[in-house]
Amino acid sequence: MVNHRRLSASLRTLQAAKRRADLQSALGELCEHYGVSHMTILVVCSGGRSGSYPYCCTTYPERWTEKYVGKCFFEIDPVIDVIRWGFLPVDWSSLDRRSEQAHRLFKEARLYDIGPHGLTIPIRGPKGERCLLSVTSNLPGRHWSRLRASSIHELQILSHYLHETVLSASGLRGTDRYRNLSRRETQCFQLLATGRISKQIAADLGISENAVKLYLRSARMKLGAATSHQAVARASFLELIKI
Repeated sequence: MVNHRRLSASLRTLQAAKRRADLQSALGELCEHYGVSHMTILVVCSGGRSGSYPYCCTTYPERWTEKYVGKCFFEIDPVIDVIRWGFLPVDWSSLDRRSEQAHRLFKEARLYDIGPHGLTIPIRGPKGERCLLSVTSNLPGRHWSRLRASSIHELQILSHYLHETVLSASGLRGTDRYRNLSRRETQCFQLLATGRISKQIAADLGISENAVKLYLRSARMKLGAATSHQAVARASFLELIKI
């Protein structure tokens, strides 16, 4: 279930983040909206740009960030591996922490109040961009499970919106030009953004389900998006639809 008021407020927060200096405070506001302890967006690859991990923005304590970078934890952190094999959100409970190095990493993170629970969402852009959005929580296990279940759909949309915002605000990518969506494509994506599925959208618009799928597919192509979540986020980012 999507909390539209919360999602709309979160998107407004990101829409206001026009510069690199705005991003950290925006992440802090998103943490408050979703009741998570911390949030991090890491640009693993910015497409045509070279270099390792060209940008990272986080609400983690500065002391932990300095230690993480200073000890090159990037090289042993199983969270980073999500971008290499994952396409869907990954709960940290499913990560391989059996190595001594990974075990020590998570143990030290707990000392800096990072939280025992986490969720990482990999984002893959159409031009080779690769990003990771991670959220962490100090809630008890069962409460974390409820929070994750109630917010994962919104976080997937936000992850793609953050992807666009960070690459633009950090100067890693300029604003791309996209073909305008048709009236039907816009209507279909507007309804998709509210959580409706193809069959429901067809009923709402009085057209066939096959037509809805065709409109959604053509809109994804116009937006250069690989998934519906990415397309919804990009359409909202470009103010083609309202959430």
